[in-house]
Amino acid sequence: MIRFILLSFQLTLLLTCSVRADNWVIETFAGNGQKGHSGDGGKATQAQLDNPFGVVRGPDGAIWFCEYSGQRIRRVSQDGIISTIAGNGMAGYSGDGGPAILASFNLPHEIRFDRAGDLFIVDMNNHAVRKVNLKTGTISTLAGTGKPGYSGDGGPAAKAQFDKPHSIQFGPDGNLYVCDIGNHVVRRIDMETQTISTFAGTGKPGPTPDGAPIQNTSLKGPRSIDFDRHGNLWLATREGNQVFKFDLKANTIHHVAGTGQNGFSGNGGPAKEAALKGPKGIALDADGNVWLADTESHSVRMIRASTGNLELVAGNGEKGDGPDGDPLRCQLARLHGIYVDADGSVFIGDSEAHRVRVLRKK
Repeated sequence: MIRFILLSFQLTLLLTCSVRADNWVIETFAGNGQKGHSGDGGKATQAQLDNPFGVVRGPDGAIWFCEYSGQRIRRVSQDGIISTIAGNGMAGYSGDGGPAILASFNLPHEIRFDRAGDLFIVDMNNHAVRKVNLKTGTISTLAGTGKPGYSGDGGPAAKAQFDKPHSIQFGPDGNLYVCDIGNHVVRRIDMETQTISTFAGTGKPGPTPDGAPIQNTSLKGPRSIDFDRHGNLWLATREGNQVFKFDLKANTIHHVAGTGQNGFSGNGGPAKEAALKGPKGIALDADGNVWLADTESHSVRMIRASTGNLELVAGNGEKGDGPDGDPLRCQLARLHGIYVDADGSVFIGDSEAHRVRVLRKK
């Protein structure tokens, strides 16, 4: 009886301290919840997925995502049909110069598209960023030698070394930014010259003071990045359990969320006073709200731009494979990818539930 009362109180607290539950509904977009690889050519909701991570809408209108342990890139067309675009399902580093469908990856983390419509993949355990020319279907390596390290600044990106790069995103300048998490830096690849440089971080983990300059300031586990409509870069730090805004015009870093302590608290209150739990995905919507895949709390949390408060939108802090419907009653399982679509819908790589889910406004 006491346990029931405590659980009821916790659920009431979650509902009270969160965005209104009746504003959103959560649905399964792809995956039947069974780990594996099946379903190509059929409905995405009936397919087996293997640890979906990064998710994004492509220039063709389809939803694309990478499978971390599945070693593949898959696509869901606008009529809901799933297919595999890249990866043979075997862990390795092969295929450059040939068809992407025959290539081997080693834990692909995130995918993005450039202005020309080509696909870029951060191939984490190969310490590389790879490119698929979608006109020819051919794969190549843009950056990284395949060996871990921290070298190459000022020279060709293809000869540089990373240490387990995790997240990538194209900036408003058209250049590619890379979370080089093992080196505790964010690096930038000039897409015209393909020259690489360190954009932020010192190479060693450390605190990031509010208002500090972007250059020569420490970062602690730079995990995921996105840009807002004003051109500012936003960063979620995994080990740091914080969110920062990089004002590229003022050249300063601003603390936005997270006390730095690992935890699951503060929903409904100021984001700076909340505890995050290993955030591994970040996305900005058109209103400037910041969406987080708070991985180790198995939840989607959102920093509301108008108030600076942190709101719980999906999940309840417990790992699981919840039902469609009320997002606060839908348990998630170590989600990684998060993407806000043009209409405000939020796609989630619900990794260990082996599903891609979507939050839609009612």
